[in-house]
Amino acid sequence: MPMTVSAYILIQTEVGKAAQVAREVAAIPGVTSAEDVTGPYDVIVRAEAADIDEMGQMVVARVQSVPGITRTLTCPVVHLRS
Repeated sequence: MPMTVSAYILIQTEVGKAAQVAREVAAIPGVTSAEDVTGPYDVIVRAEAADIDEMGQMVVARVQSVPGITRTLTCPVVHLRS
């Protein structure tokens, strides 16, 4: 089974654009969920990619190009072992 990288992408949007941004981001290949939320961020996305470079490319080339997004913060999932 190939390893994949998962990340949460926290998105701030222009006022009134959260639902539209969530819909558009949800259609991007590699995005497994996109939810509009309340709080300091407007949309939270869960995404998967083959490796961290592919994840970065997805965020920069695809997610950040969606109209209405003002800022993103990508949080890669880590698996801590004790």
